[in-house]
Amino acid sequence: MAQSYERVKEANIIGSSTACVGLFDSVHHQLHFSNIGDSGIIVLRHIDSDVASTLQRNRGTPRLERKSDLRIAFVSQQQLKAFNHPYQMGWTGEEIVEKNSSFKQASDSCTSSVHILRGDIIIMATDGLFDNVDIDDITKIAFEWEQQNGMIDIGGIVGRDKRWASGGSLTDVSAQSIPKLADILCQKARENSLDNTIDSPFALLAKENDIMWSGGMPDDCTVLAMHVVGKQANSL
Repeated sequence: MAQSYERVKEANIIGSSTACVGLFDSVHHQLHFSNIGDSGIIVLRHIDSDVASTLQRNRGTPRLERKSDLRIAFVSQQQLKAFNHPYQMGWTGEEIVEKNSSFKQASDSCTSSVHILRGDIIIMATDGLFDNVDIDDITKIAFEWEQQNGMIDIGGIVGRDKRWASGGSLTDVSAQSIPKLADILCQKARENSLDNTIDSPFALLAKENDIMWSGGMPDDCTVLAMHVVGKQANSL
């Protein structure tokens, strides 16, 4: 991010953008990332409610009635100057000295790491997704993708673990189908952004900030989806 910022300054390209970059360390099973603004990363994970932390337990729905234990394991932090006013990496043609500027440098980013487990689904996206699709709906869509592609069947995570134990990682299926999950999420964000009848996450937050807003928030939307299979791409 810092190198990109310097190249922009050297070329004197005027403008600004939020930024989110990530690096997966397959040796230590860590996802390292840096984020400026309101793009972000979420990690979805199958979490058994009996062994989950207090914040992650689902005690509201009886176990036999639960359709899924796919939950939010991690959400990256956004950097906002004010509502709908994210910090950005920007260049105006001269060095910015204003302390309260919304333009930031790479050193101001939220940089962190999260431990990744086999079976995790990682979603990296711009605010066009998160402003229009509730996180619970993102989780539901991801679970449907797992079911449709055989990652999870009626055996649930117990059946999945048995498949793993027998050597079946479905790496080819995952590699071929994971772009479809990103596409579905992007299309859902676009659909919701043009719907004036829903209370989108953006609309709910706007009302909390005393701004009357209904419906979605038309915006650019980029979605990257990753699925951690635990085996090499040429494995079964």
